[in-house]
Amino acid sequence: MASVKRFAVLALACALLPVAGPAGAQKKEDKPKNPPSPLANQPFKPKLDPPTDADWRSVDPENLLVIDTTKGRVLVEMVPEMAPKTVARVKELARQHFYDGLTFHRVIEGFMAQGGDPKGDGSGGSPLPDVVGEFTFRRGPSTPYAKISLSVGVEDGYVKSVPVRGQSSDLAVMTADGKVSTWGMFCPSVAGFARAQDPNSGNSQFFLMTAPKEDLTKSYTAWGRVIVGQDVVKALKPGEPVTDPDKMTSVRVASDLPAGQQPKVQVVDGGSAWVKTAAKYAQGLCEIDLPARVVN
Repeated sequence: MASVKRFAVLALACALLPVAGPAGAQKKEDKPKNPPSPLANQPFKPKLDPPTDADWRSVDPENLLVIDTTKGRVLVEMVPEMAPKTVARVKELARQHFYDGLTFHRVIEGFMAQGGDPKGDGSGGSPLPDVVGEFTFRRGPSTPYAKISLSVGVEDGYVKSVPVRGQSSDLAVMTADGKVSTWGMFCPSVAGFARAQDPNSGNSQFFLMTAPKEDLTKSYTAWGRVIVGQDVVKALKPGEPVTDPDKMTSVRVASDLPAGQQPKVQVVDGGSAWVKTAAKYAQGLCEIDLPARVVN
């Protein structure tokens, strides 16, 4: 199975030409220059008040994937409303203990961490049939969706914890099914499903984003989001391939764990007042880190 595309970012350098002063002007002594601030060219991110009790929602344990790794625990909220076939596959493999002991064989800093291949080289998969690509989905009144912004006919919001973009909700009255086309945004912490050149070749491999990559939009399936343990994802040993890679020691659906071992997780809701305040200052949803907490 081929792995996720590589991306190269080109940096453009600008040179400032010295401006000549008026003829005969007296030369002034150069003044020492202050070093640039470490926050220069960084977006302004104000300190927000902590979320209130009304901002939090509990995550359904049936849609919580518990990934224990050699670096620590990662909790992914799965969103079947966006990718029902993909989420069903991940659950099926987790319940078969398929992922236990498999590695994160491809970890690219500033991009993503990929795992789920029994061969450990990106070419393998499970014995199950491949999954049809779910790059877009139809969003309707029953979708757990929170609208955040609308710009030039394109609407951004959240389906549960996953940032999405799609057609304006206002267009739903004009469509046969009363729904509009929507797709996941590949922001940091979003979970995607790997595939080969065939768009319907996803099988078992998945990747967890560590940086935004807009080029993946509508080309890969977004099926969830890391809500706890993004620091663990970023700490996974990098490489392409990785020498002595980190492993998934156990992958379980939370609802399958004994009652005393099930993590009870809350995340700030995408439609909460806290998110709407954060969105006023953020330059897009990829800049918003949704707070989450384990309450047991």
